[in-house]
Amino acid sequence: MITLAKKEDHLLTIAEVAKRLRVDTATVRRWISLGTLEAVSLPQVHKRHSYRIKESTIATLLGE
Repeated sequence: MITLAKKEDHLLTIAEVAKRLRVDTATVRRWISLGTLEAVSLPQVHKRHSYRIKESTIATLLGE
């Protein structure tokens, strides 16, 4: 039996989070580096780290 992931389990990219919060991607990266925003770090392929943020984290931040 296949279960669909809950909406809260969906992972967002930095660009998606920035668009939703109406800030620049650099701001989201800064919040992650300061520990203000919890994120999952993906294996590094390029010079920049890749992160994903849980949709539930953003919902909590926005009070949804």
